[in-house]
Amino acid sequence: MFQSLSDRLSGTLRSISGKARLTEDNIQETLREVRMALLEADVALPVVKEFVDAVKQRALGQEVMKSLSPGQAFLKIVQSELEATMGTANEGLDLAVTPPAVILMAGLQGAGKTTTVAKLAKLLIERDRKKVMVVSADVYRPAAIEQLQTLAGEVGAGFFPSDTGQQPVDIAKAALEHARIQFSDVLIVDTAGRLAIDAAMMEEIKVVHAALKPVETLFVVDAMTGQDAANTARAFGEALPLTGVVLTKVDADTRGGAALSVRSVTGKPIKFLGVGEKTAALDPFHPDRLASRILGMGDVLSLIEEAEQKVDKDKAARLARKVKKGGRFDLEDFRDQLQQMNSMGGITGMLDKLPGMGNVAQMAQQNMDAKMFARMEAMINSMTVDERRRPETIQGSRKRRITRGSGTQVQDLNRLLKQHKQMQKMMKKMKGGGMQKMMRGLGGALGQGGPGGMGGPGDFRL
Repeated sequence: MFQSLSDRLSGTLRSISGKARLTEDNIQETLREVRMALLEADVALPVVKEFVDAVKQRALGQEVMKSLSPGQAFLKIVQSELEATMGTANEGLDLAVTPPAVILMAGLQGAGKTTTVAKLAKLLIERDRKKVMVVSADVYRPAAIEQLQTLAGEVGAGFFPSDTGQQPVDIAKAALEHARIQFSDVLIVDTAGRLAIDAAMMEEIKVVHAALKPVETLFVVDAMTGQDAANTARAFGEALPLTGVVLTKVDADTRGGAALSVRSVTGKPIKFLGVGEKTAALDPFHPDRLASRILGMGDVLSLIEEAEQKVDKDKAARLARKVKKGGRFDLEDFRDQLQQMNSMGGITGMLDKLPGMGNVAQMAQQNMDAKMFARMEAMINSMTVDERRRPETIQGSRKRRITRGSGTQVQDLNRLLKQHKQMQKMMKKMKGGGMQKMMRGLGGALGQGGPGGMGGPGDFRL
């Protein structure tokens, strides 16, 4: 995420953060580099100018001059101004109204509105324990209604049916009445998108808005459109009383211009980031954490929160007890670990949130096969219970049977067994000498080319 901007900014600031003395000359040179990095990231020009002026004013003031480490103080100023540009703090949804609280989703076609409706419903159901109903008022794309119905079933949300012969405002009113009858806490309304902003589209959504009086009106926009994202959000903001923005496809955006521009250009807070295709891939937006990631400092808080929400605590506790008692770390345990890691975005998703690991995550992303975890899991699922618990029995004809059943090659299975053996060794170290020994073992494995001796990034070939 925002890798090119992160590389450029963190590299520029690293050169000045170690300086014992800051002068107007070296500050100007650094700010010139910062300005170029932001412009290349497609950040809106007025936002760049305002940001650089604010940093310069603070950097040449007493805040830095009286500091014992001026370089570090300068870095802190840049981080603080990045946070201020993006909104200073997380702003959640305001659902403190008589149910059902209505959330209206607006945006252009292709921005990911329908998927975002499902993601938001899942978040509210699982995190806030809300009873959620969804409805599609997009009468121009029958596929959008079918897609939302399928996604609603996946995430456990109620679905109010609609069809292309109805008027959007009639659908919205009927859905609201049904949500009341069903005692739903939240009604999320998906609206039609267009390829470009037009008068008919704006008039239609204004009528729907007036009928529903939503507590939240969220503008969904593709982060990949860069500066255009902020301009489109501004156009919608002039037509509708927006309460916030959802940036989608952020995981694929290496520039970051939209995230840095939207708040300043529209005056509306970014409330969520879409960080993948899965229905769980919606994160509350925290400006301080994103600023930290952009500057190469990682985002450990989000990683901890993700682990809290997505790791199966019972399984983790059982494995911990098993290892402590000297039990064998078998292939069923290994499969559980793969599933937990996959739920947290895989190796690259986790590395990306650790301080200083952005480049490692990028290398892994470039060289890893996206379906690697799925194939590893398929191989383990093709084994008998006895084979999973005693991997040493997997030889000759058993290997051929397992690979045929999982659609893989024998060399893939050999690599999986080798990785499992490395993990077994680390687990033994945890029992014998605690976490310190295990970390030394992990450090050695990383030195040999990747977690658990899995080989360097170029070796991820499953």
